[in-house]
Amino acid sequence: MTQQTVIRIPGKRDSIRNFKAFKEAIPVPAKHEVLIKVHSVSLNYRDVGVALSLYPFPTKDNVVPCSDAAGVVVAVGEGVKNVAEGDHVISTFDPTNLYGQQMNWENGHGAPVDGVLREYITVAAAAVVQVPKDSPQSFSEWSTLVCTGVTAWNALYAATPLKPGQIVLCQGTGGVSITGLILAKAAGAITIVTSSSDEKLEFVKNKFGADHTVNYKTHPEWSKEVLRITNGEGVDYVLENGGSGTIAESINSVKMGGNVSVIGFLSQAKEMPDVASMALAKGATVRAIVVGSTQLLQEVARFVSRKGLRLPVEKEFSFSEENTIKAFEYLTSGSHIGKVCIKVVE
Repeated sequence: MTQQTVIRIPGKRDSIRNFKAFKEAIPVPAKHEVLIKVHSVSLNYRDVGVALSLYPFPTKDNVVPCSDAAGVVVAVGEGVKNVAEGDHVISTFDPTNLYGQQMNWENGHGAPVDGVLREYITVAAAAVVQVPKDSPQSFSEWSTLVCTGVTAWNALYAATPLKPGQIVLCQGTGGVSITGLILAKAAGAITIVTSSSDEKLEFVKNKFGADHTVNYKTHPEWSKEVLRITNGEGVDYVLENGGSGTIAESINSVKMGGNVSVIGFLSQAKEMPDVASMALAKGATVRAIVVGSTQLLQEVARFVSRKGLRLPVEKEFSFSEENTIKAFEYLTSGSHIGKVCIKVVE
């Protein structure tokens, strides 16, 4: 077989219904690359931003979307030593970011360079992380670590490592929040989850073991409820997914010297709060999370594997042009809890 199915966004990027399937040649790995048969792809809100021209960083025309894939190595370049045919693998978001801080937005899969929503991809072998072949986690579960898992891990461990007994607040019930909740619980932390839905909060409490929940519609100034739960002390970590619309409540929720990780931009404020003064008053660290390196992907994959953690895949769609549109429609509906994936290999 020499041809594969590839999903692209040709023409205008103004709708999540503009995905098109094409037949293209299967690439051949270069000397230091591997060829991966993609088994599953995990979707992120970044992919929605790319499809709707809302992503604030460079995006190429006719791009292959998505950055998060898990699969099996089917060929290796002659210079590859760290990976072999048959290995189960995931690849980092930005293959040039092996360790340390990501330096730019020019190499992330699915926007400035073609992504992973296709049957085969070539990736630099140095950016590939092996996962156990006999693990209970599915390919869909492993794929969620590429952005979502690394982002949560980066927030909890890359700067000031989380300690058992500390308190982590996760905003919302999307992929980063639920994955952060799972990682924090496995490390012995106390967890608080916010949502506008009592039904979602009850589900998260029962299924994922959230210790406390807060409905931010019932409690518009939800930081007061967080402070009540924590006996006035506040939380050690906030996974801040809202942006300017929620940053003030996040800083109000954090303890003196705590950490606020700015991850998302789902909620916009009419007027930006005085974050500098608020952070100074709390002695808090407000840090933007830019996904993370291959090293962080290795760390979170190892933690998940050794702890036997199951990752929050809420719904899977099969691989086709029509089902890609359905998957994106489901993601944008906001009804999911956790992650939405596309299974390339059934």
